[in-house]
Amino acid sequence: MSEPQTESHEPEDLYALNPDAVQEPPTDFARRVKFLGPGLVLVGSVVGSGEIILTTTLGSIVGFSMLWFVLLSCWSKNIVQAELGRFTVSSGEPLLHAFNRLPGKLPAFNGKKCSWYIYFWVLWIIPDLLASGGIYGGAGQALTLAFPSIGSEYFTILIAMIACAIILSGTYPFLERFMTILVVTFTFITVLCAILLQMTEYAITWDEIMGGLTFSFPIIAIPAALAMYGGTGVGTSEQMHYTYWCVEKGYARFSGPRDDSDDWVRRAKGWIGVMQTDVKLTLLLLTCATVPFYMLGAGVLYRLGSRPNGLETLSVLSNMYTTTLGEWAFWLFIVGAFFVLFSTSVSGLGGHARVFGDGMAVLGLTERNDYRTRLKVLRGWAIFSPTVVAAAYFYFQNPVWMLTVGQILKAVKFPLIAFATIYLRYYHLDKRIAPTWKADTLLWVCTATMVGLASYIIYVKFLR
Repeated sequence: MSEPQTESHEPEDLYALNPDAVQEPPTDFARRVKFLGPGLVLVGSVVGSGEIILTTTLGSIVGFSMLWFVLLSCWSKNIVQAELGRFTVSSGEPLLHAFNRLPGKLPAFNGKKCSWYIYFWVLWIIPDLLASGGIYGGAGQALTLAFPSIGSEYFTILIAMIACAIILSGTYPFLERFMTILVVTFTFITVLCAILLQMTEYAITWDEIMGGLTFSFPIIAIPAALAMYGGTGVGTSEQMHYTYWCVEKGYARFSGPRDDSDDWVRRAKGWIGVMQTDVKLTLLLLTCATVPFYMLGAGVLYRLGSRPNGLETLSVLSNMYTTTLGEWAFWLFIVGAFFVLFSTSVSGLGGHARVFGDGMAVLGLTERNDYRTRLKVLRGWAIFSPTVVAAAYFYFQNPVWMLTVGQILKAVKFPLIAFATIYLRYYHLDKRIAPTWKADTLLWVCTATMVGLASYIIYVKFLR
């Protein structure tokens, strides 16, 4: 990550609330558009392995019957994303510093104490790395389909190196522009293929779509469905990452340090409004990119009786395109699959690196205001993480299994993050910028949904 330079040649601390950085919020939609961006970076991370592998796998197992569950996965998590963003914009605290406010302190380092959740986050790094291995491996398999003489494990190493180089060299503005290109490209390709499907014998009927809204939950699909829920929409990792992208975009700096003035309330509400527009953009894009993948899996793979697995994962998935559109569509699939999975690799690594740098400060291993050290820790993780991830795929070489295990475990975190968000909303959020009763109701409903699914996962996997 390059260091923005000031006149003193010191890196600009993007996490400091400098009064000189205060800006008035845009007052209309046209001006708000200029300040959108964190959602685009987030979609680059969200729309990837969960959609192209887990969503299509679910469709190949159950057909159209769980379309309702795919929509639930897309739409049930953004309210938590938005409320976390509200707290971050108003306080300048990204997720780990915000969650360090949770009650229940444990000893940390250098005489400091931290919330129990911070150690929980450290423990959950392992399933995060396992799921990332499935993402990198899927991208490697896409390249192996194009160049069969080279094994996917070697392409995975190359992808890890490229992702590492991008994160080490790119500032937030660069990453935002890069992810915008990838997001637009793979969303266009996905929607195009879903439209072209309607011109073939595999065309999806209205009755099939309505049948997918009947709330059925086939027992055989439980593992695939729960993994899909953990890996699609704004997942637990993306909810964490979004707070860091909001800070680096400048929403909190533009609002300024919190004070008792009406001016601060007006600015904070204005920049929260910009953030909420960004969240709506996230929801729109991820829905447009997720639902078509499910339709392709249900409309083609289910009818063919094909299920992606192991080293044949991407090869089986390519049937969604070649069977319906002809052999020429093989290359369309390769390009789309690579963009989807590679964007997830890059955006996910950038987010995880920022969370890790923040986590070291919360644990007392670094100082929160030492931005230069934060950058060093970020760079170290950007090198270490891809190395471990590539090694994990080199050993397992099964993206579906790696993603299923990793995402099922990550799905258990949903209610923890949701309840922590509720705690921050009622005990630490400035009441002058509190959400409306409608937003509060949605937050509680989403939390109840996540608790129900997490409880079901625990019952199915450990208690039954």
